[in-house]
Amino acid sequence: MKLSNRSITAPRVEMLPLIDIVFLLLVFFIYAMLSMAVHHGQQVDLPESGTAGLETTEAIGITIQDVGKGLKVFVDEKTVEMSELQQVLEQKKEASKNKKPNVQIFADKSVSYQGLFRVMDQVKNAGLTKISLQAEADK
Repeated sequence: MKLSNRSITAPRVEMLPLIDIVFLLLVFFIYAMLSMAVHHGQQVDLPESGTAGLETTEAIGITIQDVGKGLKVFVDEKTVEMSELQQVLEQKKEASKNKKPNVQIFADKSVSYQGLFRVMDQVKNAGLTKISLQAEADK
C-alpha cells in the first residue's frame, strides 16, 4: 500500500478574527472613557454649540436653573442661595487639591444673560478664574 506524500503546510495565524477583536476592544475602551465624564449637578436643558466638547478634568460644577421668580443655583448638586455662593465657592477652593480649580457652569437655556453674569461675578469674587460654560453638541 502506497501512502500519498502530502506536503505539510506551516501553521499560520488568521488575521481577520484578530482584527475583529482589536476593533471590539477599541470600541469598548472608547465607550468606557466617554462614560467616565462626571457631571456633578442637576439635569438642565443646555444650549447647543457646534464646538462643544467633552471635559474630563476635575472641576466645581455650578448648575443654574430659571424657576420663574428667580434663579436656583446648585454647587455640586447642593442648593445654594445667591448670597452664599461666594462663601461656598471659597470653601470648595480651599478644600480642593488644586488651589486654582476649574469651574464648569451648566446654565439652562432659559436662564437670562444677566442671571448668568450675576453667578459669574460671584465665581470671580471667590477668586476662581478658570471658568467654562457647558453646552450640548449640535445634533
